[in-house]
Amino acid sequence: MRFEFPDEDIMLIRDCNIPGPEEGPEPGSRWTMVFDGASNAHGNGVGAVITSPTNFHLPFTARLYFECTNNMAEYEACIFGIEAAIDLRIKILEVYGDSTLVISQVKGDWDTRDHKLIPYKEHVLKLVPYFDEIKFHHIPREENQLADALATLASMFKVKWKNEAPSFHLNYLDEPAYCLAAEDEADGHPWFHDIMKFLENQEYPADASITDKNHLF
Repeated sequence: MRFEFPDEDIMLIRDCNIPGPEEGPEPGSRWTMVFDGASNAHGNGVGAVITSPTNFHLPFTARLYFECTNNMAEYEACIFGIEAAIDLRIKILEVYGDSTLVISQVKGDWDTRDHKLIPYKEHVLKLVPYFDEIKFHHIPREENQLADALATLASMFKVKWKNEAPSFHLNYLDEPAYCLAAEDEADGHPWFHDIMKFLENQEYPADASITDKNHLF
């Protein structure tokens, strides 16, 4: 099963392989999904991050090209993430969001009186039977930073045509840029090797000329 999103430009970031149509998650495996919606002066966006039992992450984000309130954007994000989970054939899902309204309404703790939100709640409930088990949980906003960042990014990034929607890759840098640029020289030593030797032992390189010694620093 695949869900189409005709009114949304989708930007997908991933750090693992998504299960294909012929495969799926391990039976009984429990996955999590966090979601968030963003509405600001630049536009509206949604973000969702699906996490596997082995802790790899599948982030999804989309810009909404229609007028909506902040609560509508939150519902859009929740549905966006749930439908992505269904598309991945996930059967056990824990859903987390920082919208007290959405979580409370979906769980049935609060009534849904806003006529704009009633269809959203009904749609979420129609998706529930696709799962063997699905639970909804409220979390503080500070625990939902990645989904919030994705939603904000989507709300600010304008795409004119669907085929212009960019794909993002998130790198992991564990050293400052100047350290990454310090490559080894042909002799196997880094560029600062001679300087370090001089500082440690007041020792010049064996083949250093008088000019080299004057310009070591």
